[in-house]
Amino acid sequence: MCGLAGVVNLNGTRRPDPAMLRRMGDALWHRGPDDDGLLVEAGIGLAHRRLSIVGASNGRQPIFNEDGAIAMIFNGELFDYPERKPELEAKGHIFSTNTDSELLVHLYEEYGEGLFPYLKGQFAFVLVDFRRRVVLMARDRVGICPLFWSRQGDFLYFGSEIKALIASGAVEPKADPRGLDQIFTFYALCGNRTLFEGVQAIAPGHYLKIAWRDDGKAAEPVEHKYWDFDFPDWGDEENPSEDAAIAAFETAFSRAVEIRLRADAPVTGYLSGGVDSSYVLATAAQINGRALPCFTAQIPALGFDESDQACETARLLGEERITLVEAGSNLIADTYPALVTAAESPVLDTSCAASYALARAVRAQGHKVVLTGEGADEALAGYVWFKIRELARTLDIGDAFRPSTAISRIARKTMTKNRSFAEFKRIDGMIEGPHAQSIMYNLVSTARDRYYSAGFKEQLGGHVAYEDVGLDLERMARWHPLNRSLYLGYKVHLAGMLLTHKGDRVAMSNSVETRYPFLDEDVIAVISRLHPKLKLRRLKDKYLLRRAAERMLPQEVAWRPKYMFRAPLAESFFTSGAPYVEDLLSEASLKATGYFDVKSVRDGIGRLASGPATGRDTFASLGMVGVITTQLWHHLYLGGGLCELPEASFAPPPLAAQRAAAE
Repeated sequence: MCGLAGVVNLNGTRRPDPAMLRRMGDALWHRGPDDDGLLVEAGIGLAHRRLSIVGASNGRQPIFNEDGAIAMIFNGELFDYPERKPELEAKGHIFSTNTDSELLVHLYEEYGEGLFPYLKGQFAFVLVDFRRRVVLMARDRVGICPLFWSRQGDFLYFGSEIKALIASGAVEPKADPRGLDQIFTFYALCGNRTLFEGVQAIAPGHYLKIAWRDDGKAAEPVEHKYWDFDFPDWGDEENPSEDAAIAAFETAFSRAVEIRLRADAPVTGYLSGGVDSSYVLATAAQINGRALPCFTAQIPALGFDESDQACETARLLGEERITLVEAGSNLIADTYPALVTAAESPVLDTSCAASYALARAVRAQGHKVVLTGEGADEALAGYVWFKIRELARTLDIGDAFRPSTAISRIARKTMTKNRSFAEFKRIDGMIEGPHAQSIMYNLVSTARDRYYSAGFKEQLGGHVAYEDVGLDLERMARWHPLNRSLYLGYKVHLAGMLLTHKGDRVAMSNSVETRYPFLDEDVIAVISRLHPKLKLRRLKDKYLLRRAAERMLPQEVAWRPKYMFRAPLAESFFTSGAPYVEDLLSEASLKATGYFDVKSVRDGIGRLASGPATGRDTFASLGMVGVITTQLWHHLYLGGGLCELPEASFAPPPLAAQRAAAE
C-alpha cells in the first residue's frame, strides 16, 4: 500500500504550491519509502509515496491513461489484476506499467463512475479527469485503506493520514469533542468523524465527487455511497445443507487467499492461537505447497498469552519460522507514543501495541506483506456478546414480542443508574437496537460519566456518539436480529478499530501491508446470505468456519474457544515507570487540556494502580487508558507541553534511515 496526499482548488483554476505538496507527501514517508511522485496542474496537486509490492520496477505514480487526460494516485491492491488486464487490453486499452494500480484509469475510461463493481481488492484513490473536469476520491468497501479531507475556504486538502493535512500548513489541528466521545463510547471511530475538528474521513464504500464549475465558482464536494453490507430479509436467508454451505465458503475463501498471495515480495502471516488466523495460514499453505513464515505476539500476563497454541499450529502446518514478539507492560508503555502518533487518536485497546510490535518485527525481517484473520468474528458472530444476545432472544416471538429488549435495557440501567430508560430507548432507536454490543458499549461509556470534566460534558451538550454511526436503518429493520448486530460490528468495531488501530495505521507506520481474506467481497457475500444458524448454532460461534476448519486442521484447533486478543490495561502504564505517564496525569496537564475531571482521574489512579483490574473495574481501567492516551494524543498533535516527549513530527527521517528502510 501507499500514501496519498494533495489539494484541490474548488474553483479549478489555481495551481497548488509544489513545496507544500512535497511537505504533505513527506509526512507520509513511512507509507511509501520506495518511491515518490508529484503532479501540479491548474486546480489540483497530487503527491504520492509508494510501497512497491506489485510491478515494483515501473509503477511510479501518478499514473495516466493513454492520452494523459486522466491522472490517478492509488493506495492498495487490485488483486484480480492478472485476469482483468487482458480483458481491458482486448478492448483496446494500452498499459504502460506492470502494476495493478493502472487498472483504475482504464476501468474509469470504460465505465466512468460505474467502475466500482469492477474493483476487487482494498484501495483508496484520487482520480482526476481533466477533460470532464471531475475529481473522484474513494475508499474500498469495508474501510481497509483510509482517506481524509478538509475544506479550507476554496481549497480541499486530502491525505491517507491526517498528518499530511496538518503538514500542508493550511489545516490547524483542533480537537473535535464528538470524535473523542466516540472513542469513549465505542473505543473506536466510525462514520466520517475524526478526532480533528473540520477533518472528515471518507466513509467505507463511499466516494467524494468534485465537479469543477464552468462559471469559476467553487465546486461543492458531494459524497456518494456505492456499496454497503447487505443481508437477506428475515426468513429469506439461504439454508443449504451443511456440506453445501461449507463447499461454497471454501471455494470463495480459497480464491480470496490465493489472490492475496500475489505479490512481487514475500508474503507472511500473523498467527494467534485461534481458528481464524490458523485457517488463513492453513489455506495459504495448501495453495502454496508450503507454509508461510509467521509472527505471533507473546503477552507475558496470566490469561492473555496464546503463543504456545500459535507455535503448535505453526508446527502442524510444517512451519518452523515463527517469530515471537514479546509484548509486556514495558513494551506497551514504550510503544504507545509511536502507536498514538500512527493512529492519530487515543487508543484504548492496549493490545494494539502488540499489533504495532508485530508489524515492526515483520519489517525488521525485510518483509512487506502479511495475511491476517480479521473479519471472521464480524462475519460469523465470534464474540461473546453475540452469544449473550442470542440467549436472551430465545424469549422473543419474532419482532412483535421482544422481552430481550427489556432485558438489555434493564441490564444497562443496572450498570449506569444515572441514565434513564428513555435514553436507552432513544439510543436503540438510532441503531435499530438493542444489539449484541449494546451492553458492552454501555459499559465502555461508563468512563464518560466517571472521568469527563463538567466543561467537556457541556461542550457535548445532548449529543451522543450513536448519532454518527451512519446505519441504513430501513434495511436493517428487515433483517434477522443477529444480522443487524453483525452489521453494526462491521460498521463500528471492524472499520473503526480493527482496521485502523490494529490494521492500516500500525502496519503502514512500519511500511507493511496487511491483507484480509475474510474481508474479500465474495467471502462476505457468501456468508451474509446464509441462515444465522450457520454462523452461531446453539451458542457455538463461527460454526461454518469451524466445520470447514475441521477438514484442514486438528479438531482441537478448529474448535479452540474464542479468546479476545487482549493485553493488560491501565496497569501497563502504572507499572512501567514511563515518566511521561505521570506528567500527562498531573493536575496541571489535566487542567491544561480540560477534557477530564482532575479529582475523578486521581481517584481512578488510586483504585487502579495497585494491580490488574477485574470485573467491572476492567472498564474503569479501559477508561483510564483512554484518559492517558487522550492526554498523549493532545500532547503529540495539539501543541505539546504536557510531558517531555517530542511532539509528532511530519518530516521524513534522515537520508541514512530512508536508505536502510528501503533495503
